[in-house]
Amino acid sequence: MAISTLTLNDSNQVPWIAFGSGTAFFQQDAQTAMQTAIATGFTHLDCAQMYENEETVGAAIQASGTARSELFVTTKLDRLQPGQTAKTALQVSLAKLGMEYVDLYLVHNPRPHKGQLKAVWKVMEECKKEGLAKSIGVSNFEVEHLQEILEGAEIPPSVNQVEIHPYVWKSLQPVLALHKEHNIITSSFGGLSPLFRAQGGPVDPVIEKIRARLESTRGQPVSSSQVLNKWLQQCGFLVVTTSSKTDRMKEYLDVANVPELTAEEIGLIESAGAQRHQKFFDDQ
Repeated sequence: MAISTLTLNDSNQVPWIAFGSGTAFFQQDAQTAMQTAIATGFTHLDCAQMYENEETVGAAIQASGTARSELFVTTKLDRLQPGQTAKTALQVSLAKLGMEYVDLYLVHNPRPHKGQLKAVWKVMEECKKEGLAKSIGVSNFEVEHLQEILEGAEIPPSVNQVEIHPYVWKSLQPVLALHKEHNIITSSFGGLSPLFRAQGGPVDPVIEKIRARLESTRGQPVSSSQVLNKWLQQCGFLVVTTSSKTDRMKEYLDVANVPELTAEEIGLIESAGAQRHQKFFDDQ
């Protein structure tokens, strides 16, 4: 089954779900997991210079035998080294990945570029103009960081990848409003954190009730993870997932076949999430 896409503000299309090489694979060999993900059906691969495993992602792509044109590859700019630019850093990434371009290039974090964000973004724009990156965007940017680069930007960010789950939903509203204003696609990481890192929280009984209803409606098993990923999908987000388990990968892709949540169910998830504020990642 073909993976549905989201339309970026530069008219490029991005698969709504991605398999990431961070978290469990941070500074680890991700080749086996990436090959399995591709074989399972993932077409969007999300990596980063900071994860220090771009070579293994490239090796997985080559070993898979999948045509480059059938894949969507994202990487992210790390802290710049002396004399380095976003462009030269991307050229190093491309050599490691074994490709001529990435589909999406993100500024991974605004903090290392404090006072230099506009200059960094100008070079990001050059990367897009020269075809080294088909689309450009940011990650872990808050309202003030987005405003800083949007002021005077020739090309606005297409994506902002941030930690999203019910326990940060309320605090994310200002940045989500800015995304809407500028047609920036919201990309999520850590979306399943409430289930694995905060068991017993206020969203748990809500998720279980919705899970049971969806399972009954579908007539096939539905997991709690699928409930949260379906919520993210219905919000119109680009969802970044990861796992070392093939069954989990299949479960993530199967979210597209899970019945939709009702407006009431979406509201219940968001109101339960508002009862607790908790981040789980330090800008992955």
